[in-house]
Amino acid sequence: MDYNATTPLEPEVIQAMTEAMQEAWGNPSSPYPAGRKAKDIISAARESLAKMIGGKPQDIIFTSGGTESNNLVIHSVLRHFHKAHASVGDAAERHRLVEGATPHFVTCTVEHDSIRLPLEHLVEEQVAAVTFVPVSKVNGQAEVDDILAAVRPATCLVTVMLANNETGVIMPIPELGRRVAALNQQRAASGLPRVLLHTDAAQALGKRRVDVKDLGVDFLTIVGHKLYGPRIGALYVRGLGERTPLYPMLFGGGQERGFRPGTENTPMIAGLGKAAELVTENCEAYEAHMRAVRDYLETRLVAEFDQKIHLNSQFPGTERLPNTCNFSIRGPQLQGRLVLAQCRTLLASVGAACHSDQGDRPSPVLLSCGIPAEVARNALRLSVGRSTTLAEVDLVVQDLKQAVARLEGQA
Repeated sequence: MDYNATTPLEPEVIQAMTEAMQEAWGNPSSPYPAGRKAKDIISAARESLAKMIGGKPQDIIFTSGGTESNNLVIHSVLRHFHKAHASVGDAAERHRLVEGATPHFVTCTVEHDSIRLPLEHLVEEQVAAVTFVPVSKVNGQAEVDDILAAVRPATCLVTVMLANNETGVIMPIPELGRRVAALNQQRAASGLPRVLLHTDAAQALGKRRVDVKDLGVDFLTIVGHKLYGPRIGALYVRGLGERTPLYPMLFGGGQERGFRPGTENTPMIAGLGKAAELVTENCEAYEAHMRAVRDYLETRLVAEFDQKIHLNSQFPGTERLPNTCNFSIRGPQLQGRLVLAQCRTLLASVGAACHSDQGDRPSPVLLSCGIPAEVARNALRLSVGRSTTLAEVDLVVQDLKQAVARLEGQA
């Protein structure tokens, strides 16, 4: 029950990838039939991704994954800030527009490392300033008012994830999009540059409907392996190259219109396109199934452990992913890592998969959300999938019960 870490390939995805390997082996840039077939597959996949998020195919760029997409956004906005600043007229005018000319980024304290670490690196290199807005201890969200309060004249990007990978909390991106758009009208009137808006939608896609028009974002990160697709990704850029700037990190053959050169990985792109197609067709069914199973899991946990259970991801009035349950079983010997080590059938995590080497240190995400350290240290993150059954939930709860009994018996 660790489907927030990764997902298996759907059979239809495997079929699409296999067919592409066998029949579309040509270089997509080649003019002969095998190359044209590869190019057509890539175009169809681009259309499928665009349809999944309510965008335009020409605004989709294929990448190696979420980490590259996120870094590409940060790199591009930084480059654009310096280019725009250099193009403004005299020195006095430049100073008025963006005092100090240090680009400023706004994000929140519970972002994925592929956002947090690049931004921290820019601060270390003294090429940017970053404000990490704390999430609310009441609802687990980055509050829109707090994010906007952090914006400065030199702010160039606000980046806030659509859904948190550990708690499942949905961030208020549609409201943030509307407020940033209104703010940009005021900034334009004052001669200030536009603030761009990015959301990493890795965890939300495939679990709930995502529409870029509703969100009002300039950039959106897509990750294949979170939605039963292959381990590549994509980046949505609203009005790519016209309304919204994008600057390549790599230089080469000019593929992806030069924004992300390198011979395209046709089979992986075919698989991602098929995964997106399945999400477009079945998202409501996926969501309803996962919600029913997750809610049953939480009901069973409370029934089995009663007062010992603490549901870390339930915040009053806050929407969350339909599949995610973060909880702690209270007790001095019941650290999450120790409980999992005692389990015979449950495969899960204590938090983000990329933090699995942190031992018994409590999750910074849970601490940011106001979960006490002694509770956060015992946290387990269970995330159900499309095929998880109620019978499997019963097995998992029984497994947890026995693991806890063994640990408490050793004390």
